[in-house]
Amino acid sequence: MSYYKGNLSAPDSVDMGDLQDPYYWWTAGALWGAMLDYYHLTNDSTYNDVVTQALLAPTNLGAQHSYMPPEHAFEEGNDDLFFWGSAAIAAAERNFPQPNATLPSWLDMGANVFNQLAGRWSTQHCGGGLLWQIYASNPNGLTYKNSVSNGGFFQIAARMARATGNDTYLAWAERIWDWSVDVGFVDREHYHVYDGASIGTNCTETNPASFTYTSGIYLYGAAVMANYTGRPEWKRRAEQLLDGAGWFFNSPNATAENVMFEGACETVGRCNADMTTFKGYLSRFMWQSTQMVPSLRAKVESLLVPSARAAAATCTGGPTGRACGQKWYVGGYDGIPGLGQEMCALETVQGLLIREAAPPLEAGDIKTVRDASWTVQAASAPKPVQTTTKRGVAGDARPTGNSAGARLGLERGPLVVVGLGVLLATWGLA
Repeated sequence: MSYYKGNLSAPDSVDMGDLQDPYYWWTAGALWGAMLDYYHLTNDSTYNDVVTQALLAPTNLGAQHSYMPPEHAFEEGNDDLFFWGSAAIAAAERNFPQPNATLPSWLDMGANVFNQLAGRWSTQHCGGGLLWQIYASNPNGLTYKNSVSNGGFFQIAARMARATGNDTYLAWAERIWDWSVDVGFVDREHYHVYDGASIGTNCTETNPASFTYTSGIYLYGAAVMANYTGRPEWKRRAEQLLDGAGWFFNSPNATAENVMFEGACETVGRCNADMTTFKGYLSRFMWQSTQMVPSLRAKVESLLVPSARAAAATCTGGPTGRACGQKWYVGGYDGIPGLGQEMCALETVQGLLIREAAPPLEAGDIKTVRDASWTVQAASAPKPVQTTTKRGVAGDARPTGNSAGARLGLERGPLVVVGLGVLLATWGLA
């Protein structure tokens, strides 16, 4: 959070909720998603007011309450919209307070984002899909359909189906998935997720570039579909996507087994500011998938526990001695710090607490909470009970309840403000 300066600006400033260069506006939306996770997993409410301020700022939310503000039109694409919308939906799924009664609920904001994306689905080229960009000011992206935009739309549709029980969202999620596979963004054989394709070839020539975050985005969407529908094909797809993401853990250092790396750029030193954040989203969605499909947990932990250890080992640099590095597989701080590196380490390490966190709420349990008295909102959740999804499919024993931040007491020792070293020690990793 030391990288964020937007809350020091005037309330109506375009900087409110945004990040400084070289980070684009979409990264700010992703940051607020990470900090919502932080509160949910740790119960530390230190940053909640800042998160709320950022997500509700008019220069981010826009006049239609859909995260389409004119102030950021010059840099907003459909993928950007996913990250801001995902944060709003995450807030809804946890009954995170939305204290401004003059604005819609978090869930309604999620619906508004979905409607924006659905309105841009086009069959003119490639038989469907979203273009990368929205506005003519970004013309290059208006000839390219990519996996992050369409995978984000798929995940939002799946989560909105589960959060509302509305089968319109379900039908859209199925449609987007089928199109993504048919066009080759999701590889039928290996379940790798590729970057995208040009409409100039009618999407017949897929760009084989592959990044961690797109695998995570599709994985969590499939896991949510498995949880909501109870259909075995969705569980199988989630398993296959997790297996497909395995190539991001075959690091170039043979001694760093099961340690995540950004294969497209880290080994050649070409990661831009965007790419430095990608590993965090794969970690986020891998951890969260274990709540939707508990049978994924052993595989996820086999990959992310070593990655968490390696990530924390890089966080020893800079003047504070806590700056995190970029390349986890080198065995320590590599001298390449940044906000993205901090976000990736945080998302990977805080996910170790996912077993004790309440799962996302479903339709009927999501409410509009106005009281942002964090000491009240952080009340303990009930004991685990056998739960059933809205479609009657039994889940594992897990916490229930709909107070924001509800969670079980940690079995590995009480934590109030979670430090990397303390958390790793609870897992015997320090």
